[in-house]
Amino acid sequence: MSIRDWPAAERPRERLLELGAASLSDAELLAIFLRTGVAGRSAVDLARHLLIQFGSLRSLLEADQAAFSRQLGLGPAKFAQLQAAQEMGRRHLAERARQKPALENPQAVRDYLKSMLRHEPHEVFGCLFLDSRHQVLSFEALFRGSIDSTSVHPRQVVKRALAHNAAALILCHNHPSGNTSPSQADRTLTKRLQEALDLIDVRVLDHFIIGDGEPLSMAEYGWL
Repeated sequence: MSIRDWPAAERPRERLLELGAASLSDAELLAIFLRTGVAGRSAVDLARHLLIQFGSLRSLLEADQAAFSRQLGLGPAKFAQLQAAQEMGRRHLAERARQKPALENPQAVRDYLKSMLRHEPHEVFGCLFLDSRHQVLSFEALFRGSIDSTSVHPRQVVKRALAHNAAALILCHNHPSGNTSPSQADRTLTKRLQEALDLIDVRVLDHFIIGDGEPLSMAEYGWL
């Protein structure tokens, strides 16, 4: 039976319009993105099959083009649409983070940094550069490493802070394992960067560790 033949209250698109996107399951949201199914499978059935194949919605969203396009009902066009949708989401979060000073908008900053780093399969270290009013100037991913470590060079962080004429910044890096607990190396690095940036009068406001759940704020734990 086609989804068009389902009762209106059970169709994903109609349910989204009536109840909001948050009311839908992962399979229903994916079905709306797919729009159509394949021979013998409705869009919802295909969505459920894909979630089983990839293991989760997140794994599907983070799949590379080759793995994504191998699946029945998917291909380069769908991959491009999905990447565009995710990039629009990241830009929306970036816009929210810029609306107010970082210290007045902590959740928007967390959400934005998580959108930039959580999907990365290897450790990535970045900086959110801020002006004297703590408004966002720019975000840069500065260093990329292995699955569990990356090398960070304070001189390069100082160089980029000067290039942006930043007055303050927020450090961040991801833990691909999902565990946000800081290592001793994380805390030592934060101290080294603070000392280097103090020399050019740039304040380190926080260091977020991105993993599963809410990003961990080292400032909130008194580690800055």
